Amino acid sequence: MAVASTAVVDPRAEIDHDVEIGPFCVVGPDVRIGRGTRLENNVTLMGRTTVGEHNHIFPGTVIGAPPQDISYRGEETSVQIGDHNIIRESVTVNRATTKEDGVTSIGDYCYLMAGCHVAHDCRLADRIIIANATLLGGHVHIHDDATLSGGTAVHHFTTIGSFSFVGGLSRVLHDVPPFMLVEGQPTRPRCVNIVALKRNDFPSDTIRALSEAYKLIYRSKVGIDHAREILRGNGHLVPAVNHLLGFIEHQHEGRHGRGRERRRAA
Repeated sequence: MAVASTAVVDPRAEIDHDVEIGPFCVVGPDVRIGRGTRLENNVTLMGRTTVGEHNHIFPGTVIGAPPQDISYRGEETSVQIGDHNIIRESVTVNRATTKEDGVTSIGDYCYLMAGCHVAHDCRLADRIIIANATLLGGHVHIHDDATLSGGTAVHHFTTIGSFSFVGGLSRVLHDVPPFMLVEGQPTRPRCVNIVALKRNDFPSDTIRALSEAYKLIYRSKVGIDHAREILRGNGHLVPAVNHLLGFIEHQHEGRHGRGRERRRAA
């Protein structure tokens, strides 16, 4: 373990071997840091924060600060960060409230660029890319392999599906379906995210089936049930399409285009 002389590390913090802590970092008593993780200068880890292995955290980042929620009363909540993440300059990740399971989490192999904000109770899965100055409201869930461009603002309780792409400067008020490219203020699906699907070796027949589903739902607007029957009849009801249809059905069961908005009402 290499700790700069100007860093302040509470002796109660649990720090694994091969961790680097740079100048002027502050590490609180309830923090755990896994092996191979590197903190550049001026990083603050506070509260009940667990950082996994081989993460690289850049200057000015603050992880584990209390949630920016006026109903929070100091309850014991946490932040959990997985392995092999890159968290760039001045990113903020707030710990959770008690309105869900008390955890704000980031998975593995995520890349959060400078100035991003991850609010309380957000759950980020794996291999997510979030570009500069993107803001996630509370309780946002982002599924595997999603990409958010710079300057995007995401509304509370929004769900962003796998392999989706959100264009820059977008205002995300509704759930973002998997496999779709969305943009706008507010966002709406523009096309299938074919670039990501090809890069991740999706079969060509799956891409064609998703394209047909997009046309039926977002251009012809035939409705989910009718679209499902047409897709089945054409042999396009593959697992990825079923996943897309299920996501949209869940979205429509919620409020304001957000399936998880039901949790707020509860």
